[in-house]
Amino acid sequence: MTPYARRGVHGQTVETLARRVLSGEIPEGATLDLVALQSELDVSLTALRESLKVLAAKGMVDARQKRGTFVRARCDWNLLDADVLRWQFAGGTGSGTDLPLLRNLGEVRGIIEPAAVRLAAERRTDTDLDALEAALTAMGEQVGGAAHAVEADLAFHRALLAATHNELLERMEMVIESGLAHRDEIVHSSPHGEDPVPSHRAVLDAVRDRDPAAAERAMRALLDQAVRDLDRAHGTGPADDEGNGTR
Repeated sequence: MTPYARRGVHGQTVETLARRVLSGEIPEGATLDLVALQSELDVSLTALRESLKVLAAKGMVDARQKRGTFVRARCDWNLLDADVLRWQFAGGTGSGTDLPLLRNLGEVRGIIEPAAVRLAAERRTDTDLDALEAALTAMGEQVGGAAHAVEADLAFHRALLAATHNELLERMEMVIESGLAHRDEIVHSSPHGEDPVPSHRAVLDAVRDRDPAAAERAMRALLDQAVRDLDRAHGTGPADDEGNGTR
């Protein structure tokens, strides 16, 4: 999914409004002054309304006669939407304010990925194994810096979901990837993460062997290490002397 920031004035307006709502700068229940926003953001009223339609589709705002356009209660927001997740992370990078959201997503991953990898072990094809192997190889390459490592990690977990051959589970990549990419960026800025290749190799080996139980154990071990890496990066867990890694 292309980020809205890459879609010109419309995308920039959407992102600006979304981040203000998500940060609480525009609080729940607040009625928006469209004329003032139009002037401040230097956009046409039509462009502003089109941007608000995007947020309305994500459950963040609504419009009523006599009341105008207002921010809906957080319980109505589509918090699993990939853009909503990305906007939240964009406002908390490196500050520690993103840690609760990362922990929530870690719990979601702990529910989804161990079950998904069991299916992958049962249903994987040779093509699936090739995709996993390619991602793992890329993960071990010492080129391209953090961006390359993050993309390799995303490719591995994306390939695992695809190997379930369950199209609903495959769609979960949009939820998992948003948090995984942000977590990886944090871990790569820390000197305390572990080498990600062995833990991912254990998952791949179990999937290749069509061993669902071993695959689940390996995935749970990988996710446990991901939590420890994140704690170290945020200074909330024990540090060690090992190199950067992703999970």
